[in-house]
Amino acid sequence: MIHPFQYTTAQEALQIIQSGHRIFVHGSACTPQYLLKELAKHKDRLVGTEIISITLQGKIELAEPGYEKAFHINSLFVSEPIRKAVNEGRADYIPAFLSDIPDMMRTVLPVDVALVQVSPPDIHGYCTLGTSVDVARTAVNCAKYIIAQVNPQMPRTHGDGMIHTDHFAAMVFHDEALPEMDYGAKITSVDLEIGKNVANLIEDGSTLQVGIGSIPDAVLQSLQGHKNLGMHTEMFSDGVIDLFEKDIINNSKKKIHPNKLITSFALGTKKLYNYVNDNPAIHFLDIDYVNDPHVIRRNPKVIAINSAVEVDLTGQICADSIGTYQYSGIGGQMDFMRGAALSEGGKPIIAISSRTNKGVSRVVPFLKQGAGVVTTRGHIHYVVTEYGVAYLYGKNLRQRAKSLIEIAHPEDREGLMQQCHERFKLFV
Repeated sequence: MIHPFQYTTAQEALQIIQSGHRIFVHGSACTPQYLLKELAKHKDRLVGTEIISITLQGKIELAEPGYEKAFHINSLFVSEPIRKAVNEGRADYIPAFLSDIPDMMRTVLPVDVALVQVSPPDIHGYCTLGTSVDVARTAVNCAKYIIAQVNPQMPRTHGDGMIHTDHFAAMVFHDEALPEMDYGAKITSVDLEIGKNVANLIEDGSTLQVGIGSIPDAVLQSLQGHKNLGMHTEMFSDGVIDLFEKDIINNSKKKIHPNKLITSFALGTKKLYNYVNDNPAIHFLDIDYVNDPHVIRRNPKVIAINSAVEVDLTGQICADSIGTYQYSGIGGQMDFMRGAALSEGGKPIIAISSRTNKGVSRVVPFLKQGAGVVTTRGHIHYVVTEYGVAYLYGKNLRQRAKSLIEIAHPEDREGLMQQCHERFKLFV
């Protein structure tokens, strides 16, 4: 028998939200854009509601000027739709390791209402949290009320994302395309050189974590000759599909979750969303498990590949801000950098281009004033650019500076050497 359930309108469902409520909003490809658009219409009814989230996608009307009295965005990761609001002081940013956010929601950030986007119910009444289980699993577990946007275009995924319709305070049916991101289309020749240098560090049988962006996808493109790779990653995009279909990624050598790709969320194109739909080889699990360094380390040869805004000559990594300008967030970089370092044969890697698109060196004598340190110089191991690999683990400050200058852009090396001499009495 088909399990009975009933839909309502967005306007009726959103009446559940009251002034002063803390609202969790599902993120990435699961951002419930329709519900958020309808929620904006309630700005004259509400005062002092707080919105917490991680990465949001699409146009977020609530982040525009004029909504501050009704809605205060207090984000745990600054994504493009709210970046302007945060940097103009109309919204706030909470620095947090991604693995810690579930605990925050259980303790210091209790959730009144969770707005989530889910796949349609099956005959038993179960929906899934689709492409983003991450922190949403804890949010729906803890929230007093759950309002679900049910979307037939949301993939049904395996793992921790199951949620029964009985747990929803309201269900709103809305058919809309998921936001797409094609990182592969943005890959440059510099990215490919970086990808080759990183690929040379990866042994057969390694377990991969890849971050967001064109460089991680360039690394994946450079792994065509590898064998028996696994994945235990915070997220992944389209670049994984080709390696999966060619059996290069088969997860056969993993000690935990063998034969399965473990992730927390996925963001890419419609091809990716179709690929993860009802795919039993891909499990979407709770972020406080996926990103737990003690879980990550249990697989051998964990390769953590992340990027950064800049690195100073001592190895400090800024990955979430450009000076005082808040660009993104801490995210899961440190979770995986530490987990990979503790893994037997593991390699934590920061992969960056030697220069920005504007020709500014990413290898710098000092981080910009106000810049946030995401990965400390005590946690750094490998830094990779298109010019090579700097291995910093166990190196003193002078040795680190020398190694980093060697992989900086050739036109920037002389200036860096002068700065290095003034600080460390090196390169006389």
